[in-house]
Amino acid sequence: MSENAAANQGSRLAWLDALRGFAALCVVFDHGSTLLLLPARSFLYQWLDLGQYGVFVFFLVSGYIVPASLERKGSLRGFWISRAFRLYPMFLVALILSAVAYATGHGTIANAGKHPLAAVLGWLFMLQNLVADVNVPNVAWTLSYEMAFYLLLAALFSWGIHRRSGWYATGFAVGAVALGGLFPMAAIGVWANSSGHKAVTINTVVDVLILAGLALAVLLRPWLARTGTTLAAVVVLVLIAVNQNYPYPWSGCVILALMFTGTLIYRAEQGQLSSGGAPPRRSRGAGPIAKTAIVSDPPHANKYWARFSGRPAAAALVVGILLLLTFAGIWHGARLGHHWQVQWATSVLLAGATFGLALAARRARIPHWFAWLGMISYSVYLLQSIVLDAYRSIPVLHRRHTMPDQVLLFAGLLVVIIGLSALTYYLVEKPMQRLGRRVATRFSYPTETGSGDSAPVPDGPSAAARSASSSTAVAGGSGGSP
Repeated sequence: MSENAAANQGSRLAWLDALRGFAALCVVFDHGSTLLLLPARSFLYQWLDLGQYGVFVFFLVSGYIVPASLERKGSLRGFWISRAFRLYPMFLVALILSAVAYATGHGTIANAGKHPLAAVLGWLFMLQNLVADVNVPNVAWTLSYEMAFYLLLAALFSWGIHRRSGWYATGFAVGAVALGGLFPMAAIGVWANSSGHKAVTINTVVDVLILAGLALAVLLRPWLARTGTTLAAVVVLVLIAVNQNYPYPWSGCVILALMFTGTLIYRAEQGQLSSGGAPPRRSRGAGPIAKTAIVSDPPHANKYWARFSGRPAAAALVVGILLLLTFAGIWHGARLGHHWQVQWATSVLLAGATFGLALAARRARIPHWFAWLGMISYSVYLLQSIVLDAYRSIPVLHRRHTMPDQVLLFAGLLVVIIGLSALTYYLVEKPMQRLGRRVATRFSYPTETGSGDSAPVPDGPSAAARSASSSTAVAGGSGGSP
């Protein structure tokens, strides 16, 4: 990639980094204000739950950028390789630091100690919140929904129906309203946790099914890839329907609706809605991996959709989805009280508004430090609870402080969190991302789609470089995700 292209790419994605950085700070304040700055928390939380709001922003960012990364690669194998190198090294570091903090009396591992093997099996595919309720660190529950989104996205991509983002976002939003109050919480977990053997068995079955699905997904034969991705997607949908451990029964549908809404916004911005979100048809060439030529749809195709497509229609659909998600929480969360309902509504609507404002200002100059904070946001997200737990475990730090002292203490904790996160980013995340791009480029292949079309084949090193560069913008945990 040329220097100019790299500069344009970085400038174009700086607003996403800034959003991630801002969302990470919201989550840090949410957890840190339970220890310090309680008057500020009491005032703000009359209307807005900053942690919930920050997480929703993260999910919109993930939905916006992760599918774009997959489509640029055109390879499920390359996608999963880059995801693994992006997410797992730092997640492993967070697990190790949590274990060290627990062993020294300065942290917690939740209920992971109850069934250690079940906990490890839950962490294997980051589905801990959907199988074992072993969220370590405690913010790791969001990673389970990130992984669920990736598995669904891979299945849709393998079948060639991944561009119908509006339908999926709307479907999950309607599901949140219609089914959000019916889904059981931890239905499998309640049965499994009565016995360590049962918990291990359930987690093993889930891991084997997901692993089998991913193994088939990265094979060259299209029908095997579709079988594998479908198997993994069905497993994760079942888990979301019956075995979420946190926070609410409707959370899975709400989160997936937000992520597909982010994808819908991306497609509207890229002008990919004119044919109903369906990918362009491509002619097939000769050879095992043929280059493809785009064939335009006939003039009469999708003529009814064409009347309503475009950015205004997408904007109206996004607003409608956000309103459905707001209503879902207010309706199903009525027993949680009026105060909670207000927080839910402001979290959803302000998250959407924040993303929209950032998108509108995406060509504005973003301060370097703000974009940099977004680059390290995955580390910030994972490490902040470990640092705050360590502070919580030292009694001498909890004497009554004046407000100026609390501000200074909170600023000191923030400096520690950011400093430690910068260290892990440069020593762990960045090298692993770089290695992941090299491995993904080496082993990627164009994935055949369900319509019989193959994804575009990168033509030469410049295309590969463009694909690799795009993956650097994708944060994890919330990949975007926290």
